[in-house]
Amino acid sequence: MFIVIEGLEGAGKSSAVALVNQIVAERFPEREIVNTREPGGTPLAEEIREIWKQPRQEPMAPITELLMVYACRGQLVETVIKPALERGAVVIGDRHNLSSVAYQGGGRMLADQVAALSTITLGEFSPDLTLYLDIDPAIGLERARQRGELDRIEQEKLSFFERARACYQAAAATDPRIVTIDASQPIEAVHQQIRALLELNL
Repeated sequence: MFIVIEGLEGAGKSSAVALVNQIVAERFPEREIVNTREPGGTPLAEEIREIWKQPRQEPMAPITELLMVYACRGQLVETVIKPALERGAVVIGDRHNLSSVAYQGGGRMLADQVAALSTITLGEFSPDLTLYLDIDPAIGLERARQRGELDRIEQEKLSFFERARACYQAAAATDPRIVTIDASQPIEAVHQQIRALLELNL
């Protein structure tokens, strides 16, 4: 099974990933668990991630950002995710293709290019279950600021994240494999909902 946690900055993905790991380990103690993050997740993809995330004097063109993230994703899927699934592991991903649909497709307004690259890179491959942590971008960004210095993406305007959120919500409304969780709730309530959802879906 391939389970992905998605959401805007400040939605609480890291703590959700930790909880999903705990629940899967409790439910399937004999199964290998493989954790991934995107962009990144392999030595090569992590090198690209460092360039991709950090603010630089040279502005990064939106199409460059998009191509880099799909280069990372293709490497991760082919060398880590698919082999892990083939040997029976449970893969738990911190972001996957839905992030590009939201951030590059919505935020950067490159929806057609995202769709084309997704087809080229992934074909029909997709997660079995996606937990989308939905949060108002203003609230999420304030949480991100409280964590410390913002990266290149986190420094985008609020309107960028509003477009990304709209794409997340639209995808969740049409794909039954995407489950929306209200991430503005107290963390205990969020985690209780995640546990209940996984008990139904695992």
